[in-house]
Amino acid sequence: MPPVGDRSVSAPVVPPPVDFGRRGYVVRARRVAASARLDRRAIVIVAALIVVLLVVSVATLAIGTYQLTVGEVVSALFGQGESRVRLIVVEWRLPRLLLAIGCGIALAISGAIFQSITRNPLGSPDVIGLDAGAYTGALVVMLVIGSGSYSLIAAGSVIGGLATAAVVYLLAYRGGVEGFRLIIVGIGVGALLASFNTYFLLIVDVNQAIVAASWGAGSLNALGWDQLGPFSLVLLALLPFVVALAPGLSQGELGDDAAQALGSNVERTRLFSTIVAVALTALVTAAAGPISFIALVAPQLAKRMTGLPGLGLVASAAVGATLLATADFIAQRIALPVGLVTVSAGGCYLIWLLVREYRRS
Repeated sequence: MPPVGDRSVSAPVVPPPVDFGRRGYVVRARRVAASARLDRRAIVIVAALIVVLLVVSVATLAIGTYQLTVGEVVSALFGQGESRVRLIVVEWRLPRLLLAIGCGIALAISGAIFQSITRNPLGSPDVIGLDAGAYTGALVVMLVIGSGSYSLIAAGSVIGGLATAAVVYLLAYRGGVEGFRLIIVGIGVGALLASFNTYFLLIVDVNQAIVAASWGAGSLNALGWDQLGPFSLVLLALLPFVVALAPGLSQGELGDDAAQALGSNVERTRLFSTIVAVALTALVTAAAGPISFIALVAPQLAKRMTGLPGLGLVASAAVGATLLATADFIAQRIALPVGLVTVSAGGCYLIWLLVREYRRS
């Protein structure tokens, strides 16, 4: 024990890896009295996904009608090389790639939030009708108002998604919101809105219907820096709310009674989480149209790869970005909207998931 009056300060001790059945590390921020535990397996999985995403990104920037080498892509990204190559890489291919990554992150986080709220792997904005509601709002702007403005379509998508979420929430509310009831009500409301959207396309001018239907298939074609800028700003503005809501969502997965015992306001957390998740979904719908199944598949794949028992937002975001960037790379090779690629792959996953849940029950 140091003598009284000794002001020497010992060097900070780096905490050893902790083990609660899984190896991990504890990160502490003493100034704000906060700490977090980082799972070692999750770190490795996220790092591997980032490497895969980088490989897909380089392939997306290099492969196309005009083939480029990796060296030419790197030079163009640093503002060097031929002007024609910089035009192809920086002005044409890069914004589409960044939008695919951003949309994948937004959809994956939205799906993780809904699956946490409902405590059900089927909890996803495309399954419970929120995609259909956002699409309805966008159709009203495009076909009734007659505007092709990105900001107005975005506003219509957000309003449509929030209105649909409010209807589903109110219809499913019985002294609280139970996850399975929310999913069943959402499927019904989504089917109703899908029928309305189809009818809407049938009664308008053929040219307008073709444009709206093409957009509704979910596509990143013809998107550039003009769309990437507003999209990125809104996404970055929503992420702090996701971080703030994450502890309450994790507590909610223990059950309403346990979460309330830990001091969490379950209904308030559920309500604000729903608003943020709907905003993320509507943001993607406004930019690229309704892209299905990324929100459903990404959180479940992340959970199975990392083995984490609860909410894994970072891993889900990494899986979502990798999935959508890969799907868009495939879509460009076969000249189809990316939404059709995700539907084809996600449909097979949904069938497997339904069979698995049926066998478990």
